[in-house]
Amino acid sequence: MIEVVIIGAFGIVIVGILISASSSTRPKTGSSRPKASANSSSKPKVVELRRRKKPSRQPGQSKQAKTYSSFEHENTITGHCHVVDGDPIRIGNVNLRLAGIDAPELDHPWGQKAKWELVALCRGHKVRAELEPDMSYDRVVATCYLPDGRDLSAEMVKCGLALDWPKYSGGKYSQLEPEGVRKKHWKAAARQRGHMSVFNK
Repeated sequence: MIEVVIIGAFGIVIVGILISASSSTRPKTGSSRPKASANSSSKPKVVELRRRKKPSRQPGQSKQAKTYSSFEHENTITGHCHVVDGDPIRIGNVNLRLAGIDAPELDHPWGQKAKWELVALCRGHKVRAELEPDMSYDRVVATCYLPDGRDLSAEMVKCGLALDWPKYSGGKYSQLEPEGVRKKHWKAAARQRGHMSVFNK
């Protein structure tokens, strides 16, 4: 009888040990997911955003050439103009050079006079510019007309404040030059002959 009791008690102890061991291996409620370690791959990655570079301008392409590209399929532009000096003007954001002539620079003799003569011709008028495919110092070359049909290049030569430039005009305005005008604008005449050392004096 005593032996039966001892064996029974021993069995109860063993069963208790087994139950406690199995309960300790069960995951706790609410913690079924394993905790991520400090170096876990589940950590959000930081993505570096790089600013896209603007396409660079092609070699030899000027800002004005880019502006002119919007007019490359047009033959003319029309508008009120801003006079830069004796042969360049600007309509809108397009710089234009009067075709076929050479006026004195602003810092040359008669340069200021040439500019203000062109201002007087254009004042209050919309100028029609017939574009040419050539560029001159980042300016579009154009034959420009007043509303009454007068050619601005011809008017500047006739009044003695610009020279015909045969290299570009084919002599179109040469007959309009007043007598002695090439001596008057000797710097511009020297430039046309390629004597830049004289022109730059």
